[in-house]
Amino acid sequence: MAKRLPDEFKSYQLALPDSLELPKDELQVRLDFYGESVLLYSLDKGIIHTRMVSARDVTMALLSEVPLSSGLLPPDALWWKQGKEGPVVALWRGARVWPVALQLEAFKPPHRFKLPMPGLIFLCSPGRPPRVYAVKKRPRDARQFIYHAPLFNIFENGTTCPGTHKYPVDIGEIPESFFTSFFTKDASYGGRSKKYPKDLLALWEELDGKKRYPLGDLVPIGKVEDIL
Repeated sequence: MAKRLPDEFKSYQLALPDSLELPKDELQVRLDFYGESVLLYSLDKGIIHTRMVSARDVTMALLSEVPLSSGLLPPDALWWKQGKEGPVVALWRGARVWPVALQLEAFKPPHRFKLPMPGLIFLCSPGRPPRVYAVKKRPRDARQFIYHAPLFNIFENGTTCPGTHKYPVDIGEIPESFFTSFFTKDASYGGRSKKYPKDLLALWEELDGKKRYPLGDLVPIGKVEDIL
């Protein structure tokens, strides 16, 4: 579809001294975003040509001018993506025993545990608290189930409460940094265990010093595709 050039498509004159004798900045293309569609208007010798385009076409055209690279990923990286707040790298930590400290009362020594944990997925961004999820085995399928991590300082959606803890810019160090922080009972911690749905501390006390986490006790939260 083509039509004559209306006033809103006329040349744009920069607010600069006339003595600079700069040419007018001619409009080339305009995009209008509607609720269900995107219209592209292009100009050719005073004639406007209109066509519908997809949001993906617009995105790919703009990205052609923006170089994207993951850079060198840390070991055990599962995937990389560009999130709203910057790059996000999913890191895998296999089942192991982690030393943890739980601060129950201010100005008193923390309770220290050696807890077996299942495999964990950490969604990490530089200098930011991670999101943490448990899995029964290393993810190899987007339909694989993920579970609530049986840990304090984690909200129901997997986001974590950093408190005063400062996370490193090096993404590869974030999982270990998470476990060196003092855990507290400030964030929600119910529904993390089938055996102890309302008492996560009782689970920790039972697991302290053991070698393996009972995978049948994990509580599902969704699938890997939900966090990809």
